[in-house]
Amino acid sequence: MGNHPTSYMGLRLFTVAAMVLLLSAGHLQLSGAQVTCDPVQLSWCLQSIVSNMPPTAECCQKLKAQEPCLCREASDPTFGGYMRLPGAGAVCAACNVTFPYCH
Repeated sequence: MGNHPTSYMGLRLFTVAAMVLLLSAGHLQLSGAQVTCDPVQLSWCLQSIVSNMPPTAECCQKLKAQEPCLCREASDPTFGGYMRLPGAGAVCAACNVTFPYCH
């Protein structure tokens, strides 16, 4: 019976360590998902960019999520041209997103 408490304590420590590892791996995975660049998400804003209409809430939400990617998306063959239109800066301003000045 003397070994039973020790093996129980070892099992508990292993379980806690495994849970911490899994939770931290899940956190890292979620962090990576937050910065997934997807230029298709800019399509929510195309009408506002082209027609100088106020952006929708969905447009602003998608644009804000893509903010770290805007320089990369500006070079996208499909959506990059829209980022160079004057309306793109106005939509960014209306959505409180920093307009990218890419080099």
